[in-house]
Amino acid sequence: MDDALKKLMLSNSEISSIGIADLGCSSGPNSLLSVSNIIDTIHNLCPDLDRPDPELRISLNDLPSNDFNSIFASFPEFYDRLNKRDNNSKEGLGFGRGSCFVSAVPGSFYGRLFPRRSLHFVHSSSGLHWLAQVPCGEVEKEDGTSDFDNRGKIYISKTSPKCAHKAYALQFQTDFSVFLRSRSEELVPGGRMVLSFLGRNTADPTTEESCYQWELLAQALMSMANEGIIEEEKIDAFNAPYYAASSEELKMAIEKEGSFSIDRLEISPIDWEGGSISDESYDLVRSKPEAVASGRRVAKTIRAVVEPMLEPIFGQNVMDELFERYANIVGEYSYVSSPRYASVILSLVKMG
Repeated sequence: MDDALKKLMLSNSEISSIGIADLGCSSGPNSLLSVSNIIDTIHNLCPDLDRPDPELRISLNDLPSNDFNSIFASFPEFYDRLNKRDNNSKEGLGFGRGSCFVSAVPGSFYGRLFPRRSLHFVHSSSGLHWLAQVPCGEVEKEDGTSDFDNRGKIYISKTSPKCAHKAYALQFQTDFSVFLRSRSEELVPGGRMVLSFLGRNTADPTTEESCYQWELLAQALMSMANEGIIEEEKIDAFNAPYYAASSEELKMAIEKEGSFSIDRLEISPIDWEGGSISDESYDLVRSKPEAVASGRRVAKTIRAVVEPMLEPIFGQNVMDELFERYANIVGEYSYVSSPRYASVILSLVKMG
């Protein structure tokens, strides 16, 4: 992100007001972390570029259901931090209420959110692997039917029919194209986007890094269905609105939309707890207690994200049992394997 901001500042040396959007900001203690880092980077760049701090127009975006009030409640502390260099100095950062304007823009980023050419920098973290909707199954099978039978699964897997794989891939292409087209209208020429989200390193969408967390959650659900705690038909009817895209799929969508050039595209492994993985540490053997503890931490993180999707279907009363089983399954799997995600860092430049 620092490199993209530096290139933005170098190519817009005369600009005095910068429009910034953080898409999928969420809520909670880290909701302002990304914009704080962006502000700090811009402030630190200005002396090196021999220019005054610009005015910043910052927009925080998430779905209307997001708890924006909790973010607003943190604004006094946020602005106070902007006026202090660090705990040992009263030197101002150069940004206060008079030069840093923060607002909230509720709505899906799969569509227009901002006025035309009002933004210079767009950031999004952990959002673009979520689809605008579950694939609707409008992909014909060889026998001419369009329904895909994904029984016993909640995401695509090695046993899912090929039409299910295709439906998910098409949904991602549709959504990501809408995202790019919307941002191309909102960004100035030369504006930049830095996007981070989960993806995959291979063409196969059913590898561990892209789908196995869903596979294990489906196992937990099916174990409860086998005991009559939940209905198997409800599992069959649920599919996660998620897709881990490959680098080739990303490049194809970007080239087809035509408004952006790729400045950087990297895919790096991270473990299921979010830590980076080096080649030396990836296959490090864990003790059983370490694996069990890791399983519980992973289950807690996954629960925070997916419980709102599952609860309306399966009921609130089974959530504790479900994620207890899921934690145990993940712990067992972590003991015999070294599960990982693939994290995508994508830096784009608006052409024109």
